[in-house]
Amino acid sequence: MQSVAVGERFRVGPGQPLCLIAGPCVIEDQAVMREIAATLKDVTSRLGISLIFKASFDKANRTSLASFRGPGLAEGLEMLSAIGREFDLPLISDIHEVAQVEPAARVLDLLQIPAFLCRQTDLLVAAAATGKPVNLKKGQFAAPWDMAHAVAKVRAAGKGGLLLTERGSTFGYNNLVVDMRSLPLMRELGCPVIFDATHSVQLPGGAGGSSGGQRQFVATLARAAVAVGVDGLFMEVHPDPDHARCDGPNSLPLAELEGVLRQLLAVRQAVAPFVEQGAAG
Repeated sequence: MQSVAVGERFRVGPGQPLCLIAGPCVIEDQAVMREIAATLKDVTSRLGISLIFKASFDKANRTSLASFRGPGLAEGLEMLSAIGREFDLPLISDIHEVAQVEPAARVLDLLQIPAFLCRQTDLLVAAAATGKPVNLKKGQFAAPWDMAHAVAKVRAAGKGGLLLTERGSTFGYNNLVVDMRSLPLMRELGCPVIFDATHSVQLPGGAGGSSGGQRQFVATLARAAVAVGVDGLFMEVHPDPDHARCDGPNSLPLAELEGVLRQLLAVRQAVAPFVEQGAAG
């Protein structure tokens, strides 16, 4: 398996530092993004973790029509670009339709395909054709081995590199479960694998007009995923999750991030010999 280049900044994959994709679920305002980006940059720089800043310019798959979706494509990309310049960070955001791909690729370093859209052929092909690396989230409805077909679509259309992200599987109504077997199974497809520790504790639609979540299990699942052997983590973080405008119940409080990351690095160091030998995936 080859690692994936994030521009000329760093690579994600075997033999590389742990990667963290993190930020608020959705762009709320510039001040909140700056606070989060500053903390993320400080913490990851001190810990030797590769950071990609994430925030969505549009959350097109909110539970309710009344839910906050973000500033939209043009304004959102401008706000993200300002964060990238100020903090010298690579950027990633969700794209939901083909028309968003070209303008997003002019600003973003990676293009993210949401889990619900992991089988949308036109979107996958358009994203890959930009030459930018793609972070493809496994659908809540998809078996890990079924992602081979989505991987083939992306590889046929471009050579920018591909990350696969696990974010839990549907488990009855309003609940998700993480099958840790999916992590090595997806790595067998030849892609670096990211574990989405915050969406995996989401309770989709579980709060009636919005999704609920169990953020108390974020660190637990993240430790398990690192022990299995992953190339990076995805975490939505917020300085005040209880008042976040999207995915607050499953977002990690920003103040807790460094402690969790230190736990993950300790686990990674402990299991490294076994992961390298294939005993843990």
